[in-house]
This record gives sequence, C-alpha cells and structure tokens, in this order.
Amino acid sequence: MEKYDKRRWLVLIASCVINFFIGTLYVWSVFSGPMAEYLSAKNGVELIAEDLGIVFSIGNSVGFITMIAGGFITAKLGSKLVVLVGGILFGLGFVICGFASGVGGLIVGYGLFTGLAMGLVYGVTINNTVKFFPDKKGFAGGVATAAYGVSSVVWPPVVQSMIEGSGVTSTFKIVGIMTIVVIVVMSFLITKCPDGYAPKGWTPKATATTVSATENKNWKQMITSKFFYIMMAMLFAGALSGMMMISSAKPIGMNMMGFEPAFAALLVSIIALFNALARIGGGFVSDKLGRINTLLIVFIVSIVALVCLFFGGQNMSVPLFIIGIILTGICFGCFMGIYPGFTMEMFGAKNQGVNYGIMFIGFSLAGLIAPMIVKSVYGSTGTYLMAFLIAIIVAAVGFVLSLLFKAMAKKAK
Repeated sequence: MEKYDKRRWLVLIASCVINFFIGTLYVWSVFSGPMAEYLSAKNGVELIAEDLGIVFSIGNSVGFITMIAGGFITAKLGSKLVVLVGGILFGLGFVICGFASGVGGLIVGYGLFTGLAMGLVYGVTINNTVKFFPDKKGFAGGVATAAYGVSSVVWPPVVQSMIEGSGVTSTFKIVGIMTIVVIVVMSFLITKCPDGYAPKGWTPKATATTVSATENKNWKQMITSKFFYIMMAMLFAGALSGMMMISSAKPIGMNMMGFEPAFAALLVSIIALFNALARIGGGFVSDKLGRINTLLIVFIVSIVALVCLFFGGQNMSVPLFIIGIILTGICFGCFMGIYPGFTMEMFGAKNQGVNYGIMFIGFSLAGLIAPMIVKSVYGSTGTYLMAFLIAIIVAAVGFVLSLLFKAMAKKAK
C-alpha cells in the first residue's frame, strides 16, 4: 500500500485538472443570453435567457444518475476508463450545442450529454480522491471540488470574450474539443484507490458525528438509515441558493440591479471565486470542527447572504447585493467541499462511489428546482425578490435539520 502514498497526490492533481474543465457546466448564464439571441434570429421566434433555463435545469438534475451508475461501473472497469469515456461525452455535449438549431438541441447537448457526463467524471474523481485521503477527507474533498469551482471563475470572462470574437456556436465547439483533449490525457493519470487503503502511519478514529467508525454500508443499508434522508434534505437546502445565483446571476444583475452585461457576467466569476475558496476552506475547517458543526455555521451565513440579496435588490444597494453574492458563493462552496467527506464519514469508504451518487440527488433536485423558481418568480412578479424569500425559508429549514441531525447523532453515539 505504501506505493500509493505518493501516487495519491498525482491522482489529486489530475482530478483537479479534469474537474476544472467539466466545471464549464456552470458557465451557462454566460452562454444563455447570446444563445437566446442566436436562436431568435435563426428561427424568428423571440427568446430570452430565462426561456433556456430548462437546459441548465436538466443538466444539473441528471448528474446523480450517472454518479450512481458510475459507482457500479467503476467497481468493474476502473476509474481510468470511466473518466475517459465521461470526458469524451462531456466535450461532445458542447459540440452538439454548437450545431443546435433550437432548444431541443441544447437540451440534448448541454442538458443530457454534458449533464450525464458530468455525473460520471465528477463522481469518480471526487469519490476516488477522498478515498485516497482518509486522513484528510475534508481537505481532499475540498481541493478536488474547488477545481470545479475555480472553473467558474476562469471560464466566464474567457467564454464571454470568445463569444464576442467568434460567436456563441463556435465557442461551444471550441470549448468542447478542448475539454475532450485535456480529459483524455489526464485520465491516464487516474488510479483507482484500492479497498482498505490507509497512508503509512495513520489509523482511523471516531469523530463527533461518525455513528460507526468501521462499518461500510452499501447503498441499501444507507437508504434505510434515518440519517440519510436528513443529510440529503440538508444538501438540497444548502445548494438551492447557490444554484439560483449560478444559473441566473447575469440576468438577475442586469434586470434587477441595472448592471451592464459585462459586469453582470462578472457576477458569475465572483460567486465562483468564493465558491472555490470555500470548498477548500470549508473542507479544512470541517476536519477541525466536525462536519455538522461547520454546516450549522454555513446555514446561518447562508440566511444572512440571502437577506443581503433581498434588501440589496429591493433598495438597489450595490454593496449589499455584492456582499450577498460573495456570501452565497462561500456557503455553496462549503457544502460542496464538505459533503463528500461527510458521506464517507457516515457510511464508510468502500461504497463511497454509489453512496455519494445517491446522496447527490439532493444537489440534483436543487439544480432542477432553483432555475424554475427564478423563472417563475420573475415571470409572475417582474422581479426576483420573492425567489430570495423562498430560499431564506429553505435555508432556515436546513438549519433546523442540522440541529436535528446533531441531536440524533449524539444520541446514537
């Protein structure tokens, strides 16, 4: 096993590069406006960015399917092949969008190909990396998911510039081809973590929320656990506000705050920057304070963030709105950085691939519902304020569920 002590770092680096490229899934709010204009001109039917929200919703709601399937497939075929195939499918999804002549083509390319491929690649890279670092679960999960978040910092201005220079359809094709090439190369550096791996000199110990420090639960045992449904509901509640802003930050900034398109696009990068930093920071802090204690704090900050967004939008206060954007990015990043390690801590490392894929249903539901809330609220009221109020209520429910989880875990111990 000692040979893996150094190799695990190479796996971590390769996983980060791969996740950086599949993170382009979150640049949809930059693509949506220009693509709506392109399709309107091509088909003679007036479309706006919000009309294409279904594409992003589908792309973010189907990932759990391949994360679960990928867990089973990886056990048979290995991590390398799954990442290779997933990377090719992801890039092809973008290429298909480049040839799309209607919303249906975008749903197939961005929604299905890219969304399903993301589940394959993200699931394998995150879960395999966390298994390689049983001594630093929060850190490893945070760094691996942070690369996914960093992607949303770097890509929006790059994509915006490419669209302005080459057009939206050409940009889709270029990004897709680049993604295929990079992930194919990086996939050969991925090594599957052997069962029972532990770095030299490290022995596991129970933590404040670990109900069983040694038992590895399969997916059937996990879904019969009273903790599973609370955890999945908490993930949904924590991800909802982040998915609302990532999917619609640009149109919200333009329509509610009056920002210019370039600055509104920058909002996506601001969210993504703090999202990426928080994935590392949140994971690291959770290693020290415990997963559930950290999540309790994050829910409180999330409520504060949404209050800032509500009053910032109501009063046209740019500083308050930006603070809300930053805090939303931080909270979203914390959840995504903490949850891989949280899941493994509660249900064991052996079946992490399948178990986290099932847990990811909570995130997928948030990805499906959040853009719908934004579109529905804006369509019926002409503003986004009610969407923030809904998200505040959901975050408050998440906080209560976290308290319940902590009490139940303490009792179980």
